[in-house]
Amino acid sequence: MEQLGQIIDLNKFLDPRGNLTVVEQMRNVPFEVKRVYWVYDVPSGEWRGGHAHKQCKEFIVAVSGSFDVTLDNGRGIKNTIHLNHPYQGLIVDTNIWRTLEDFSSGAVCLVLASELFEEEDYIREYEEFLRNVE
Repeated sequence: MEQLGQIIDLNKFLDPRGNLTVVEQMRNVPFEVKRVYWVYDVPSGEWRGGHAHKQCKEFIVAVSGSFDVTLDNGRGIKNTIHLNHPYQGLIVDTNIWRTLEDFSSGAVCLVLASELFEEEDYIREYEEFLRNVE
């Protein structure tokens, strides 16, 4: 079965004083980063996302804790990726419906985005998303 999204392993520098991971645009992340945001303090049982983007690509990292990212291409391919390593990120392309759920206590989701925020870029209704991918 086709896998939606791509896990990217990032360089991990181990040090007894604390580990370090670096992300560089156009090296680890295959796009120019125009926006960075993070999601945290998600209450137990809640979810985030529930939308797709027309132009924006994203690189999602569990910098602390863990959560699941469910990706759906609207054409019958749907899979869930468990993110729980701060040295790995998930590339999510355009026109992919994404939902983030099952956040562990203290989880922090970092997102590097290829575009600035524009409400017009979001597809927030699943039925509209399905019409767009036909």
